[in-house]
Amino acid sequence: MAVELASGIWWLRLRGVNAYLVDRDDTTLIDAGTPWDGDRIRDELADASVGVAEIDRVLLTHYDLDHVGTLAALTPDLEATVHAAGRFDAEILANRRKPPWTNHKGALQRVLGVASTHPSLAIEPVADGAALGPFTAYHTPGHTPGHVAYVSRDLEVAMLGDLVRESDGDLEASSWFVSYDTDDVRESIQRLDADAPSFEIACVGHGEPISPGGGEAFRRLASRL
Repeated sequence: MAVELASGIWWLRLRGVNAYLVDRDDTTLIDAGTPWDGDRIRDELADASVGVAEIDRVLLTHYDLDHVGTLAALTPDLEATVHAAGRFDAEILANRRKPPWTNHKGALQRVLGVASTHPSLAIEPVADGAALGPFTAYHTPGHTPGHVAYVSRDLEVAMLGDLVRESDGDLEASSWFVSYDTDDVRESIQRLDADAPSFEIACVGHGEPISPGGGEAFRRLASRL
């Protein structure tokens, strides 16, 4: 069942990965689960009293099978533009680029990509600093080259994707096994900590969102890297 973290901010719990819904002046879906989550994400949206056709925009933190997988299944009803992280990741989603065999994470994406269906939706790469509804986009490469975090000053929420993960109520940096470059991960965390506005809710792709105190958990991580 979807969990309301704050007024109009919903945690959608899928198969080992999280998606989020922000239903305020307009309706934003952040990330989209695995290819096998189509029915479940519809049920979770229904818990939040939102239909797929009511979604105004989709924000993707990055290209990975477990974050983009349901888009093709939602396409018959979904008419929103997909804002798909940075250009590198957006081009993979749009089937204009393949993940590189020369990077261990890229090779993993390439293998898992056999289960991926590319959505027939308008896909736009996200520029660093872009304003998208209540969110500002921050390029945070490392987990993938085009990874983006979305932070809202007004809502005091950060959509951190897989830049970090939650473990036992704290945050950990994306590990080597699932990252293109862990040096970039570290630099992205520290840069986001310095540049983004403060927030109370830290929404992560894996683990549980931290609320309240998400911003403090993120600062602790940045300070120890």
